[in-house]
Amino acid sequence: QVQLVESGGGLVQAGGSLRVSCAASARTFSSYLMGWFRQALGKEREFVAGVSSSGTKSRYTDSVKGRFTISRDNAKNTVYLQMNSLKPEDTAVYYCAADYNPYGLVRTDTYEYEYWGQGTQVTVSS
Repeated sequence: QVQLVESGGGLVQAGGSLRVSCAASARTFSSYLMGWFRQALGKEREFVAGVSSSGTKSRYTDSVKGRFTISRDNAKNTVYLQMNSLKPEDTAVYYCAADYNPYGLVRTDTYEYEYWGQGTQVTVSS
């Protein structure tokens, strides 16, 4: 069982920056694919960014490319999402997700991740 705890959400003005973090309890964190998803009010949960178990590969949804950066620190069992140039449409609950995948793959569908955090609210004001 893997527990994920997100932190770092909050309220920020458009154009600002925010970093959200996710601490994982996995004993072999370096074997887990990690991802960030978000869900805006009334919308389906969507993929934002993912990073491979080693941290060498990452993927982003088109709307955040060039603005968001996902990274991980395997020594600290933590994954980060640095969000710059935030827009009001980035407002959502951001969820951290994990799945055992030591093969270097980065998945983008919600059903491909087994473990989920409780989410952290990110609100971008205009």
